[in-house]
Amino acid sequence: MHRAILPHCLNGVGAPPVLPGPWDAISALVFEAAGFPALATPSAGIAASLGYEDGATPADEMFAAVARVVRSVDVPVSADVEDGYGLAPKELVERLLETGAVGCNLEDSRTGVLKDPREHADWLAEVRAVAGDALFVNARVDTFSCGDADPERAIERADLYVAAGAECVYPIGAPLDVLPQLRAGIEVPVNVYAWPDGPALEGLSELAAMRVTFGPRLQRWAAEELAGFARALRDA
Repeated sequence: MHRAILPHCLNGVGAPPVLPGPWDAISALVFEAAGFPALATPSAGIAASLGYEDGATPADEMFAAVARVVRSVDVPVSADVEDGYGLAPKELVERLLETGAVGCNLEDSRTGVLKDPREHADWLAEVRAVAGDALFVNARVDTFSCGDADPERAIERADLYVAAGAECVYPIGAPLDVLPQLRAGIEVPVNVYAWPDGPALEGLSELAAMRVTFGPRLQRWAAEELAGFARALRDA
């Protein structure tokens, strides 16, 4: 079932569930072998692996990359498909299900500009209606990344998306010190954008994070490690 992607409540105990972000089949296999029960592809990480800037990956290539990740592992995979590539809800859901993904991230901005939240909520409601119980919908709220630092604006958008059927809300770029306010004001679990050398997961749990993803940060960390090895090899 797709709800294996995210326990809906942690009962206040332990660290939040972590979904590493594989950018290709081999990274997905590494995360699965490490014991992670679910994965979440990052659109920016996949873009980098395919030679594109973030946001510039053609839809066909993104869906194909997600499908390769899904078929390489036996754990559930959620897919970041940006703002849906302008696809109608029915086509978007069909293409996601064809990849084998059981969840998705959907952004409320395009090229750095926030969408009208009510129009986006209506679109999300259509996605939910078409998908039924087949997809876990994580609604990304981009207010912080688009320059609006007011947590109440994020909560207002989140409320609309939850009413539309989103099961998790992802206020990307939210400062850690506003997480408790966001969690108190949002009815569903809150996804937090973490980084490999950032706060311990237990600390994120105390700040009310309910789901942790890394976006492209694991891919970038791996690239930096490879770069260091390449320099050492060159200089040996």
